Amino acid sequence: MTAEPTTGFTDIDRQHWTLRYLPPWARPFGRLARWDRPIGIWLLLFPCWWSLALAEGRDWTHLLGWMVVFAVGTIAMRGAGCTWNDILDRKIDAGVERTRSRPLPAGEVQLRDAVIWMGLQALVGAVILFKFNKFAVAVGFASLAVVAIYPLMKRVTSWPQVVLGFAFNWGALLGFAAVTATLSWATVALYIGGVAWTLVYDTIYAMQDQRDDAVVGVGSTARRFARAPRLWLAAFAATALALWTAAGLLAPLGLPYFIVLAGVALHFGWQILDLKPHDQPDCLAKFQANAQVGWLMLLAVVAGQFG
Repeated sequence: MTAEPTTGFTDIDRQHWTLRYLPPWARPFGRLARWDRPIGIWLLLFPCWWSLALAEGRDWTHLLGWMVVFAVGTIAMRGAGCTWNDILDRKIDAGVERTRSRPLPAGEVQLRDAVIWMGLQALVGAVILFKFNKFAVAVGFASLAVVAIYPLMKRVTSWPQVVLGFAFNWGALLGFAAVTATLSWATVALYIGGVAWTLVYDTIYAMQDQRDDAVVGVGSTARRFARAPRLWLAAFAATALALWTAAGLLAPLGLPYFIVLAGVALHFGWQILDLKPHDQPDCLAKFQANAQVGWLMLLAVVAGQFG
């Protein structure tokens, strides 16, 4: 996180190690892929890992192998998705304090080059996907429409975070499908609970941009619920916890799963009660803290296999 005099508040980290060791010409492409902000990789990756743990939680060798494969695919597809987002949002980003220094609105990358970069990253993801069974390939392809339309949703609805949740938690379905060539009701509950979780963290994230979003005319749950943010965040968190409880019962998972899930509930409580909705650095910190939720849920699923 930096505060640059020319652009005001921004979450771009130009000194992040993933950029520092790149040649100067490549650094804007790294920022297009958000390598300087790995929290997005974690938030996309964790639902994959939860689902894999649900399928392979008792076989550590296979589980770790699958986790590595999904980590590589997640880095590629998250980068492709972020690049696509920046291509569509380049004009809007130019009018928002936090985003106007991104490579496209700042003129550091040409549109054609951004499109090529997006395609290369998507190709890496496709190569990995086609190594899976046919059912998993179909599940993976089904996510593309959601990923494609997400950046457009804030132009037409106050609920773009719901669409982001559908896209970001797809791994809760894909991971299980890749291992078992099936889906289960437990994975569906895990997935929909993840959507509710996304409404928590991305509403907090969107609070950073409420003023500028109002000026440029785009919607978000942060703007929609600005008068009672904690009430709505609590409702989203309670929904996530209820669905994740259902996932544990449907799996079924043992008592340790539910004990660790109680820790997730405490983490949500801290986020919501301690949140400062009009403090950009605090909103960013609370958003980033959701990586801890991801780790706790992974621990819960793994521990629940042995309960």
